[in-house]
Amino acid sequence: MGNDADAAVREQIAYYRARASEYDRVYAEREDLRVLRPLIDMLPVMGDVLELACGTGQWTGLLAARARSVMAVDAAPEALAIAQERVRSTTIQFARADVFAWHPPRRYDTVFSAFWLSHVPPARLPAFWNTVADALTPAGRAIFIDNGRGEAASEDVLAGQPVPAVRRRPDKGSEYRIVKVFHDPDRLVRDLATWEWSARVWPVGTRFIAGTADPLSVAG
Repeated sequence: MGNDADAAVREQIAYYRARASEYDRVYAEREDLRVLRPLIDMLPVMGDVLELACGTGQWTGLLAARARSVMAVDAAPEALAIAQERVRSTTIQFARADVFAWHPPRRYDTVFSAFWLSHVPPARLPAFWNTVADALTPAGRAIFIDNGRGEAASEDVLAGQPVPAVRRRPDKGSEYRIVKVFHDPDRLVRDLATWEWSARVWPVGTRFIAGTADPLSVAG
């Protein structure tokens, strides 16, 4: 399973590097994504923020408007270059990092991710949430927005894979397999409790979810 997850993650990074120049198009074409962006104003973003898998910076500027500072990380340098052009601010720093092999150099008040949790292989979720816990200040909170189960109807879901995955193809280039887990809110809350988090996860429309999570050592 470990080798399968490693291979899927490598292919996922390659896909997002290849697709960086066309990634923003989905935000222009899909009304539901544009409507989703104001959700950030209803989430408890505060203080110093760590944004995981920032991509082309679609959410980075929105976070910066609410935060004291933002550290935005992504594994694809091509996406980071676009993000740096899109969002210019002295309160934002960008860093190239594979989230699975990276440890935050400091702690943050908020750890935020948009459309990243669904790309984490299930076997890596406990370790991922440990990394998030290590990145939070004692009163810090994790916040996420992602695809829900309704989005599966729009994807080319691959059957019989050792790691849940979908098939995607950039405008130019080969097909790629990327990790895609369509989380159910109730199941995710139960899983997070197993990993010692107190979480609230709710559906947003029929295709998205949003959530907040606090380490139980803090929440208790």
